[in-house]
Amino acid sequence: MKYTDQVFALPRKEEPLILGIESSCDETAAAVVRGRALLSNVVLSSAAEQAKYGGVVPEIASRAHTEAIGEAVGRAVKEAGVLASDLDAVAVTYGAGLVGALLVGLSFAKAYAFALGVPLIGVNHIRGHMAAAYLADPSLEPPFITLLASGGHTAILYTRTAEEFEILGSTRDDAAGEAFDKAARVLGLPYPGGPNVEKLAREGKNCIAFPKMFSGAGYDFSYSGLKTAVVNYCHNKEQKGEPFSRADVAASFQSAACDVLAERAVRAAKEKRCRTIAAGGGVIANGYLREKLIEVCAKEGIRLVLPEKKYCTDNAAMIAAEGLVQYRAGNFSDLSLNASAHIPLGKKGKQ
Repeated sequence: MKYTDQVFALPRKEEPLILGIESSCDETAAAVVRGRALLSNVVLSSAAEQAKYGGVVPEIASRAHTEAIGEAVGRAVKEAGVLASDLDAVAVTYGAGLVGALLVGLSFAKAYAFALGVPLIGVNHIRGHMAAAYLADPSLEPPFITLLASGGHTAILYTRTAEEFEILGSTRDDAAGEAFDKAARVLGLPYPGGPNVEKLAREGKNCIAFPKMFSGAGYDFSYSGLKTAVVNYCHNKEQKGEPFSRADVAASFQSAACDVLAERAVRAAKEKRCRTIAAGGGVIANGYLREKLIEVCAKEGIRLVLPEKKYCTDNAAMIAAEGLVQYRAGNFSDLSLNASAHIPLGKKGKQ
């Protein structure tokens, strides 16, 4: 990402006022923060329309963003009780995500920042998920372990500073969110897959021995084997005409997918001698995983920073939170900033 050489006369006040804009998938979102205090959070979703097609249709998502972006930003500023002219910066997701959808939010943010004469801050969507913890607990300060689990990324990171982190482990193939979506399709569940798997799992028992990925001393994840095991189990039962409980499959899959996330996050905290784990990403909204994290952290005496569910799924509050990090570091983007479908979190090791 290219940073601007333009010099801004930044305010001397202690807590900057930042507008965040998010449009990477099917949520059009805007939020305003003053420092780590969330003043407003608006999310306008096209998920109901997308569900008719069994998933996100990029063209529909882009059109929905175009129709909703002005309302989302206007409401966010109004509900924050501030004026647009009070804003110190505009933070916006520039990737990763659907390029057409990203361009709607990015174009609006560029025009808004230019009109106000304030810095534009390009935000990596995944770094936004990581920054949501700062809103959950404004007193949170590094170092700590970050558990990231979303539709496209699964990783355990050692957060050294607000800007510097070390990737201890990540997925070798599919992310946790992708595994939930695949399980949902096999079980005949509608979009969005994750919440519907969780709902069905409440009716079942964890009684099927699905694999919990490979063992070992590292922190990498692999969900391809678990996905294949679920597919084979269901298909074999169907081909043999044997009855089986879809709810039990959902419950057993959920346990296999989530237990290892909690267990490895705690192991990383103990190895790094961290007393805090912060979690972020859409999969962290899963109720079973949240309960598991609370259980294992309490057992080990580890502090857990868990954002509310609405701040785990896509939202602009997390984008504004990461925008604050970049604002304080003076990392501003110029107006040539473009949308990017894929932005790697980084290679394993120090970043």
